[in-house]
Amino acid sequence: MSAADLPVTFRPHRTRVVLVGAGLVIFATLTAIGLTLSLNVGERISFIVVGLLFLGGLLLLGRPHVVADDDGVTVTNLTHRRHLAWAEILRVNLGPGDPWVSLDLADGTSLPVMGIQPGIAREQAERDARALAGMAAERGTAGA
Repeated sequence: MSAADLPVTFRPHRTRVVLVGAGLVIFATLTAIGLTLSLNVGERISFIVVGLLFLGGLLLLGRPHVVADDDGVTVTNLTHRRHLAWAEILRVNLGPGDPWVSLDLADGTSLPVMGIQPGIAREQAERDARALAGMAAERGTAGA
């Protein structure tokens, strides 16, 4: 991938579609139940609120993504976002059975990258991991 191709965003598209779809179905179902049953106003509202909570939780699970640009990589997991310079990334790992990619960092730690996960699209995750590894090798410490 050349510098002209940047920025590039990696995210588990199929997983996101399933999560958002399920969240909308659950929300619509609970809202319909709440509105059609003979309940008081507070109970109806509670059905809708529970549906919104399910939808919000599933949207949160669909949030992870990775953005690679000229400056480095921004990893957005469920509740945390971290920007890394290319030189900080030593290795991109995705082994058999791994739930998502992990990055070995120059400070000796490892960072999970939930934006590249093999779940229901293993081939895409492997391509994305190889692309990210290639960018890290080209722009990271090897290129410095």
